[in-house]
Amino acid sequence: MNIQIFSDADEVAAEAAKLIAMIARQSVEERGRFILAVSGGRTPWQMLRVLGKEDVPWKSVHVFQVDERIAPSGHPDRNLTQLRHCLLENSPISEHHIYAMPVEWNDLEFAADEYADLVSQQAGSPPIFDLVHLGLGIDGHTASLIPEDRVLEIVDHDVAITGIYQGRERMTLTYPIINRARNIMWVITGAEKAPMLKRLLDADTSIPAGRIHQGKAFILADQDAAGDISEIGPSRKT
Repeated sequence: MNIQIFSDADEVAAEAAKLIAMIARQSVEERGRFILAVSGGRTPWQMLRVLGKEDVPWKSVHVFQVDERIAPSGHPDRNLTQLRHCLLENSPISEHHIYAMPVEWNDLEFAADEYADLVSQQAGSPPIFDLVHLGLGIDGHTASLIPEDRVLEIVDHDVAITGIYQGRERMTLTYPIINRARNIMWVITGAEKAPMLKRLLDADTSIPAGRIHQGKAFILADQDAAGDISEIGPSRKT
């Protein structure tokens, strides 16, 4: 695992945008398209706004959701609301290249399977994302892979429905498809994340985040989240 530590969340967002743009260009050159999966959170929205200023081959970019709360369209709890706003207002990406998790459907299990099929249409079979962006919760969750939830043990579906967490069920990518990704980028900011970041670096499989494969992963963190891991400076590998 490679970790780079920056002074604050603004710098993390800017550097994350640069990395996304670089991987996008490489992916389009090598395979003709760039398939990205994005998680929610404050820093990611800032990251996506900055991404609009980078050199990105937008016509070949396809953006999927890592997870989404089961809530009505346009609800402030929905990740999609901010995802669409940040990209459509700040970049020339086609709205048809932003693929929403169908969480308004009555049959959520069927909806999860349909979203997995949609990913396969763009990313192959089995589907492989060029880049999955992840965050880290203070309880060690990532995506909507939540402590003690049944989805942690799913090995035969790429998309699943969780139990209730913080008042809502969620649709989430599962370990199999996340761990198949060509690149995994963690964006972690805030002092409250410091204890879990240490456990993530130790590959502590007792937290959900610790079960993400580390060989293709890198972390961008601010100094608050890094705590006493390192001073700001060259990247550290673990």
